[in-house]
Amino acid sequence: MTSWITRHPDRLDEDQARRLKDVLARCPDLDRTAEHTRAFAELMNNRHGHRLKDWIAQVQGDSIPALQTFATGLEQDLDAVVAGLSLRYSSGAVEGHNNKIKMLKRQMFGRANFDLLRKRVLHAT
Repeated sequence: MTSWITRHPDRLDEDQARRLKDVLARCPDLDRTAEHTRAFAELMNNRHGHRLKDWIAQVQGDSIPALQTFATGLEQDLDAVVAGLSLRYSSGAVEGHNNKIKMLKRQMFGRANFDLLRKRVLHAT
């Protein structure tokens, strides 16, 4: 279900779309959750960070505790979240390099000294 809800509706085959529609028709809470999830995905994909406050207000007005907790967390650092949803800049590449270096460091823990770690990091890039 999670995969069907979070996937773009155009990427569901006919059987999946029909089954999802049937389940959502039987569970109003899940239907509202799916609507909020799709609206948030649209904010992310189309960089409409300026509409985040409206989305948070809609979620807070609904009775879905998990989404309300998520929205409250977004409000705690609202400026950064709006910037992340609006700007085309991303720190994803930097985070990827950091994760690669951490992985190399964990693989070598207790086996070699800093010089060998340095060589592996430089060789990996």
